[in-house]
Amino acid sequence: MNNLFQSAYECLKENDPACKTDAVGALAGAWRRGELALDPRPEIPADDAAGRPDRPELVAPRLLHKRRLGTVEGRAAMIHAIAHIEFNAINLALDALCRFQQMPRGYYDDWVRVAEEEAFHFGLVQQRLRDLGHAYGDFPAHDGLWELARQTAHDPLVRMALVPRVMEARGLDVTPGIMEKFRAVGDDETVAVLEIILRDEICHVEAGSRWFHHLCEQRGLEPEATYFGLLSRYLHNRISCPLHRQARLQAGFSPAELEHLERLCGN
Repeated sequence: MNNLFQSAYECLKENDPACKTDAVGALAGAWRRGELALDPRPEIPADDAAGRPDRPELVAPRLLHKRRLGTVEGRAAMIHAIAHIEFNAINLALDALCRFQQMPRGYYDDWVRVAEEEAFHFGLVQQRLRDLGHAYGDFPAHDGLWELARQTAHDPLVRMALVPRVMEARGLDVTPGIMEKFRAVGDDETVAVLEIILRDEICHVEAGSRWFHHLCEQRGLEPEATYFGLLSRYLHNRISCPLHRQARLQAGFSPAELEHLERLCGN
């Protein structure tokens, strides 16, 4: 029987986006059919590098294209930024699968599903780029999301706290505003794609919340104090607002956590 951890690692290391998304689909199908064993492979992953194409060029955030949606080029630049986030999200889900090999089976159910949905999102956003005469790689991008993956590679509790519950949760906050901007310029096709992404991302953040709480309980840690301790240690309490409170509540944040996050905004 093939192995989930090895299969996820091979997907993670794939550089070509089309091959990666196809491989993720095959992995998800094999997992659902019971064809992949949970046989730990401690030798993988040996590093924190993920497969990606030669383009886009990775640059500092300040060097990115301005995204004025009144022009086709501006809309394409914004859609490209979303595509880059979704491509990184595929790699993040795959890394969460193959890096942390001692979790309950339900954890792997969740992150196989997340990887498959992120690959689906990437395909939807790629199509919108094609519709506008562009492709993934046509604009520069930055590497902030994967950098946080490197910083959290040592511990699934830290990964669940900071990737789903900070970086991906921020997507819940900003996506409605981005949708309104596309709606204002008449790009209802992109709005429809973003509606799908927002719906699914609530579930992805909720999975991160659930496994963060599981690990806190397993280790005898108080979740809220642990979460805010990690925010201070790794992110120096840099929190952006406003928060999409309804989406975050659906995604497993408590009202007390949201109030605490809002007090940190602007620090």
